[in-house]
Amino acid sequence: MKNNSDIPKPAATFPYGDYAPEKLKEAADRAMDHYLKPDNSEPEPKPSVQLFTVSDSIDTEALLANLSETLASANAVLNDLAFGLEGSRRHVALGGVQMIELGTLLANKALDRVELRT
Repeated sequence: MKNNSDIPKPAATFPYGDYAPEKLKEAADRAMDHYLKPDNSEPEPKPSVQLFTVSDSIDTEALLANLSETLASANAVLNDLAFGLEGSRRHVALGGVQMIELGTLLANKALDRVELRT
């Protein structure tokens, strides 16, 4: 009859030897952190593909004032264009003028409310 000490042990396939609970726990913790721990670092900001941007530091009153001026400029351009046209093309351009006018009224009302609060 053979003794258990006479039976050869197979070579260990575990990289830390037969059993190393502290190494196993460290490896498991690293793996869990890698896959499950949220990354609290700020992501690198992606470069903007926009040609024009509006700075976040501009206050609402300045934004609305610039919006009103931009709409007034667009209104002037489209009015000039509309009066050089005839027929249905002129009606389409004047429809655009009406939409710009509505936008101007809304922007000016918002600007009035902003000015009242300050």
